[in-house]
Amino acid sequence: MRIVSSALAVCLAMPSGLIAQQAASPVADAFRSSFQEQQRNLVEAAEQMPADKYGFKPTPAQMSFGKVVSHLISGNAFLCAVIGGKERPNWPEVPETASKDSLVARLRASFEFCGTALAGLDDSKLGEMVPWFGDKPVSRAYAMFVTVDDWGDHYSQSAIYMRLNGLLPPTARRND
Repeated sequence: MRIVSSALAVCLAMPSGLIAQQAASPVADAFRSSFQEQQRNLVEAAEQMPADKYGFKPTPAQMSFGKVVSHLISGNAFLCAVIGGKERPNWPEVPETASKDSLVARLRASFEFCGTALAGLDDSKLGEMVPWFGDKPVSRAYAMFVTVDDWGDHYSQSAIYMRLNGLLPPTARRND
């Protein structure tokens, strides 16, 4: 009982605006938090990989590092537009063979677009159906989960490519 009354005392001591703010959209807030973390990891990985390694791929069947970056750019434009209910940017495609500087700049721009598109996201529309691959609509919540998974997958892929080239990926360098 003492734990319950202590927890109640803490909650009562918190400003009411803070409690409402924390509980308003926990799923969208968690998604944006993951977005910030993955943006940092993926952009830093793209910056750290040497330009002459952008063509590297562990096996012929896998994407090159440059392809991973160009794939992320395209994916961010589609996924963040769908999730945020915004119009997809009309960027010219950046091929995987473009210069490292071009790919990194566009990757940054794609994440900036995501930040803008996702800024107004809240939990009230998680059940709304949004357009998806293959003309099969999915819930906005589903699209959010797939997007977080996709960012994590491509960061893991990038980290492995970096390690295979004797480089520490960003999270290992930061030890987080």
